[in-house]
Amino acid sequence: MLNVFFTVDVELWCGGWHDIDAKFPRAFRQYVYGATPTGEYGLRYLLQQLREHGLRGVFFVEPLFATRFGLEPLAEIVGLVREYGQEVQLHLHTEWVSESTRPLILKASPKRQFLRDFSLQEQTVLIGAGALLLARAGADAVNAFRAGGFGFNVDSLRALAANRIAFDSSYNASMLGPGSGLMPGRVMTEPFDSHGVTEYPMTVFRDGTASLRHAQLGACSAREMEGLLWRALESGRRSFVILVHNFELLSTDKERADAVMVRRFAALCRLLAQNRDSFNTRGFVGLQADIAPSQPEPLASSLWLTGHRMIEQIGRRRYG
Repeated sequence: MLNVFFTVDVELWCGGWHDIDAKFPRAFRQYVYGATPTGEYGLRYLLQQLREHGLRGVFFVEPLFATRFGLEPLAEIVGLVREYGQEVQLHLHTEWVSESTRPLILKASPKRQFLRDFSLQEQTVLIGAGALLLARAGADAVNAFRAGGFGFNVDSLRALAANRIAFDSSYNASMLGPGSGLMPGRVMTEPFDSHGVTEYPMTVFRDGTASLRHAQLGACSAREMEGLLWRALESGRRSFVILVHNFELLSTDKERADAVMVRRFAALCRLLAQNRDSFNTRGFVGLQADIAPSQPEPLASSLWLTGHRMIEQIGRRRYG
């Protein structure tokens, strides 16, 4: 059986950093609830579909925005996830550090995009602050982390260990993972221990053009995702980590549902629900780390499936 981590990065933006106090209420409604003329397609929709299919998810919630806008909206997010019986874990977008009404660290400015742009001491403080915010918002048993934009480094793992957070899922071999300083010269695809933390890398694959991609709902067609899951199971992989965002089923302007994305999500839920004897959706709470004895090459998809996805993506860009 393959452990599948259906991870959702829960975050919001105000369309830039100008006049964010005025923009925040609308941004919160758009990004969190995703209200459209045909219904909601945001966080609650994801939660409802997972519950209807009997699936587990991991919701990496970004809390630093609460240092600007207060704890209440963060508690609303955490409460919604907990209402549906899903797992809340920690996610940090450090762009919010310079927007806090009270300094989190001594040198909050200039704005730094990635956690890895901060010192070990600063990272330790920021991770601790994020975990405390989640706890105050009603989340408990937080034991896993993902850096915003996958922008972590070796110091991030040391900072997590200092905060007694046992698991990380920031390593993405298709993006910033190779530059993290973690296992230099190697492509990590399976769980491994490092600096007192167990890393669960994003699942990555080579598509039909040999490009390395990660298993994100917006970056893979339903057929690609299905083929990769079966291939991972058949090859004896330890885990399969999928990414989606709370707003990923919406069009670019967040005003309507993206029909392609809604179909992809529905197909993935059906696949996992109908094959739960093969695919075990789970979270990090209570997890006993299953360390791989070796690091296999990334999974591979076919040129035909890649072509199908490219055609589908052209349609999304044209009508999204």
